[in-house]
Amino acid sequence: MSTERTSAAAPNASSAAQPDRDPARLRSQRWFAPDSLRGFGHRSRLKGMGVDDVDFRDRPVVAILNTWSDLNTCHSHFRNRADEVRRGILQAGGFPVEVPVMSLGEMMMKPTTMLYRNLLAMEVEEVLRCHPIDAAVLMGGCDKTVPAMLMGAISADIPSIFLPAGPMLKARWRDVTLGSGSDVWKYWDERNAGNLCDGDWNAIENCIARSAGTCMTMGTASTMACVAEAIGFTLPGAACTPAVLAEHSRLAVRTGRRAVDLAWEDLRPAQLVTAESLDNAIRTDMTIGGSTNAIVHLLAIAGRAGVPLTLDRFDELSQSTPMLGDLRPSGRFLMEDFYNAGGLAALLSQLGDLLNLDCPTVSGQTLGQQIEGAEVIDAEVIRPRDNPVSPAGGTCVLRGNLAPEGCVIKSVAADPGLMQHRGPAIVFDDYAQMKKRIDDPDLPVTADSVLILRSAGALGAPGMPEWGMLPIPKKLLQQGVRDMVRISDARMSGTSYGTCVLHVSPESFSGGPLALVEDGDEIEINIPERTIHWHVDQAEAARRRECWVQPAPKFSRGYGQMYSAHVQGAHQGCDFDFLAGRSPDQEPDIF
Repeated sequence: MSTERTSAAAPNASSAAQPDRDPARLRSQRWFAPDSLRGFGHRSRLKGMGVDDVDFRDRPVVAILNTWSDLNTCHSHFRNRADEVRRGILQAGGFPVEVPVMSLGEMMMKPTTMLYRNLLAMEVEEVLRCHPIDAAVLMGGCDKTVPAMLMGAISADIPSIFLPAGPMLKARWRDVTLGSGSDVWKYWDERNAGNLCDGDWNAIENCIARSAGTCMTMGTASTMACVAEAIGFTLPGAACTPAVLAEHSRLAVRTGRRAVDLAWEDLRPAQLVTAESLDNAIRTDMTIGGSTNAIVHLLAIAGRAGVPLTLDRFDELSQSTPMLGDLRPSGRFLMEDFYNAGGLAALLSQLGDLLNLDCPTVSGQTLGQQIEGAEVIDAEVIRPRDNPVSPAGGTCVLRGNLAPEGCVIKSVAADPGLMQHRGPAIVFDDYAQMKKRIDDPDLPVTADSVLILRSAGALGAPGMPEWGMLPIPKKLLQQGVRDMVRISDARMSGTSYGTCVLHVSPESFSGGPLALVEDGDEIEINIPERTIHWHVDQAEAARRRECWVQPAPKFSRGYGQMYSAHVQGAHQGCDFDFLAGRSPDQEPDIF
């Protein structure tokens, strides 16, 4: 299936000859058309930058929201891609304006980019609203940039198209194919177990990140790119195209051209994000064995669109969606393999009847039209329905007295022998204590223990970092243990694996039951029955509740204080309570 697209108009074509392209309909004309003092100011300041009337009069103004940064490896090619997007906008007769927005680089920002997802979402929303913008190209890729940019665009409800950064190329060490993130954890464990020397560890460090682009495993970045494509925010094939291929450059140009069309068509996020398209996104997450982080992000995206969505919907769709993508960390292959095997369109064509195929997309086609005729090139990477990686989706939602508002586990990345498990708790009050104690030879831990980390949620950490894949104690690694039950109110990297129960809600900082667990308490999980149970009698739980003291706030000023006052729980998407819903009616009125 070809994803090429001809430009809608030559750069010098006359829009007056096209009745559906009346410049008076363009939002930017509120700034530039009036014969007024303020109109004079708007035009003259552009001209002070060398811009002429022909550049912006009677043409859509298309913003390129670029999250490039020298501290964000995933986006290190975005300087070039922005120029290519600009070329596409010019080809289609638009006026490109590049507007830098905050870059959320997963590896460098502490304690976590999740703390700043809502800040970028706010910036995107306000940048779109306050400027003379008719349409936007959203350039993101690293984990939190994708949901943040979509959330902001949904709230502003200005025509927007997303350009994913794309995954990096596959890496090799000796005769081993490496996957970013997943193999870091794997070989770190082997090093701690005494099975990997310092020289080999350094060699892996030198080669595991092979190029610009996001993690080449099906981590959060690629999961969210696939989710964005499934909802309809990208051109066909955008989610899987590797970052440094010529195809990605051509994708950038096509995205720029299509953004001009969106401005004229006034195709808005409100038309894309519906209950039906969100179901498509959830099924996509499940069939690719995607990141658990997609759950918290999709809840926030739904909240911005005003579409009711709960954790239970994820579990419901998971149970009826086969996992067909054999992709790391849940499977064998990497994103470059997925791209070569036919990409997301080929995989979704296998789901067929499980999808809402009439949902519109930014390509101008429905999802059904977009995936029609897509061919699976490699049936090992993209499995047929009668030979799935798993008959059900990769993520489960558990509930019980330890998580009254729910928690999640990526069951396809867990040890099958731990699907039903009961064991004594080893409790770490916070991340610092966990790091200090985890490798203590005297820690009373066995393979049957249940490791508990608290103070790791949105308020407690703060920001709900990716601490949920608690390390296996060194003495157990040396005994050959490679997985055990771990429970926290944290998230975990989409590249992680193991029997890790995450997003426990309410979080411990807010007084959720996790705050009351003590060493030795019996904890039981039963994934087939979707339960998690803390074996403590009600009287004892009540006694501990009376003794519990609310921790002091983490912030006393600035963005952190606002975050602490308004962030919602994991089961609500961790968005700010005052940002739910759209606000397109809040247009500037001072002209």
